[in-house]
This record gives sequence, structure tokens and C-alpha cells, in this order.
Amino acid sequence: MTTIASRLQAVKARISEAARVAGRAPGEITLVAVSKTFPPKAIAEAYAAGQQAFGENYAQEGIEKIAALFDLLRQRNASPERPLLWHVASPNQDDERTPGDVRPSAGVTSPEGPLLRPMVWHHIGPIQSNKTRAIAENFDWVHGIDRAKIAERLSVSRPDDKPPLQVCIQVNVSGEASKSGVVPDAVFGLAQAIMRLPGLRLRGLMAIPEPTADTALLRSRFRMLREIRDDFLRRGVALDTLSMGMSFDLEAAIAEGATVVRVGRAIFGERGAG
Repeated sequence: MTTIASRLQAVKARISEAARVAGRAPGEITLVAVSKTFPPKAIAEAYAAGQQAFGENYAQEGIEKIAALFDLLRQRNASPERPLLWHVASPNQDDERTPGDVRPSAGVTSPEGPLLRPMVWHHIGPIQSNKTRAIAENFDWVHGIDRAKIAERLSVSRPDDKPPLQVCIQVNVSGEASKSGVVPDAVFGLAQAIMRLPGLRLRGLMAIPEPTADTALLRSRFRMLREIRDDFLRRGVALDTLSMGMSFDLEAAIAEGATVVRVGRAIFGERGAG
């Protein structure tokens, strides 16, 4: 087993144990492997070990990796006799066959050969206005919208042949002046603006609390995000995603209701370590 595969297995075990302690099902929680600064080869190792969702913080770096992984997997799985067919990943989509299309599947074979699992790409963090088109054209998810202007540009730039971009609003739950994210009192107004945009589908909320060794304080900040989500539910807006928790705090996030955890270091190792 490769180092990345063993680390990935260890992270999944942490998620399962945290879910058990919280009285939740592990299947409620999606793991996004944050591959920022790591090469396509490392991502391919994680993919080969069963990981499907990957996160990038920088648009250009992520787009280059998306293209590189497409080429790499095409070389591994396609042949002149059997061209590789791709589809855009959509949430909660079961494996199935439809005319003229091959639906990726985890290790399943067919008379035509192996069916591929989809790679789902998440852009995480602040977005510059001049990067909106590239992100809208290449990513499946965006975690980090905190301005209506960015949401509008993403929506306009989303290609017509792709489903709406799945998005989360970033909330500043720590009150840090230097931290990206909308203040809690302004979340619902931004959500209303996003829900009017045809190129986007609002899925939930995202937060990156200030790091702290105080577990009670950390949980209170994750709880704040969940309570904001619960307020949406009371208003009749069904959000199904709470994107919160990273390598060092995923247990606290899962205890407070995280449905997506974003893990980099615990899977790929220390950045810049070679």
C-alpha cells in the first residue's frame, strides 16, 4: 500500500469513528482530498485508492491538474478500439447506463471494459473576479462564495452544456477581520441572490474557523454554521451541505454536523516536504 493510500485509509477510519461517536452514519460525510501544491501523480495515487473528490485553492493550478489527470486516465483506460467517454459528476447519481454514454463506476466491468469512477473537482476559498470564468468552466463545486458579484460572474460563465455549479457560501464564524467570508447576519441575503442565478445551485455553507487548541471554542464555531443552516431550514430553504473540518479538526466538525470535510495534509503529507 502506498503512503498516500495508507493515509487515505487512516483518514476514512477517523471519519467513521467520529461519525460513530456522534451517532451518525459515515456515509453522510463526503471527504474532499485537498491536493493544493501536490502533483498530478499524487492525486492519481489517491484516486487509485478510491478517492473521487479533490479540492484545489488556486484556479490555474487546479485547471492544469484537471487536464493532466484527464490525459493520465485516458492513457491508462482508453484504447483506439474503445474511446473513453466522460460525464459531468452530479450529486447522488447512481451508476447507470444510458444510450450513448458510459456512467463511471467503482471498479465495475462491462463487455466494453472497465467503467471509470468520476473525479469531482472542488474549488475552495476566495475567488478573484478574473478567475470566475475559468472556475465556472472547469470545476464541479465552489466552496467560498462571499460576494454577490462573484456569484453572478460564476453563473454567467457556467457553460450551458453543464449542470449548474454546486456552490457553498463561506461564512466568517470566527469574526476575524482578515478572514474571507460573509458575516452571519448577511448570509441569508446573499443566499437569496444566489438562488436567483440559473448557473448556480446553492448547496450549503462553508467555514474555516481560526485554528485553536480549545476544542469547546472550535465546536462552538462549527455549531454556529450548523445553526445558520438550521435557520435556513426554518425559512423553507433546504440546504444539504455543511463544508467544515480539516486535517486537525475534522472530529469536532463531524460532531457538529459536517457533511463535507476538506483534508489535505493528513492525506498527502506536509506541503513542501518533497
